[in-house]
Amino acid sequence: QVQLVESGGGLVQAGGSLRLSCAASGSIFVPNTMGWYRQVSGKQRELVASMTSGGSTNYADSVKGRFTISRNNPKNTVYLQMNNLTPEDTAGYYCNFDRYPNSYWGQGTQVTVSS
Repeated sequence: QVQLVESGGGLVQAGGSLRLSCAASGSIFVPNTMGWYRQVSGKQRELVASMTSGGSTNYADSVKGRFTISRNNPKNTVYLQMNNLTPEDTAGYYCNFDRYPNSYWGQGTQVTVSS
């Protein structure tokens, strides 16, 4: 089992920045992938960014150039630096830990961007 604890969401004005953090604990083995997904009510959860334990990254096109994902592997923590936020980034953001065949989710943190 893996437990994920997220922090860092909140309310910000358009053009502002937020940094999300997610700390994993429990049965942490490598290789693995940690990432961030987001979901708006009534829509499917979508990938925002992910990063493997080896350092490979993947970003949604909509956040490229604005969001940066990073990891501290010894601390089993993943971060999402979000810059130049727009109202379209408003969503619940969920941390994910994935190591085949298991996938774990955090409880989610709300990000609201006002125009």
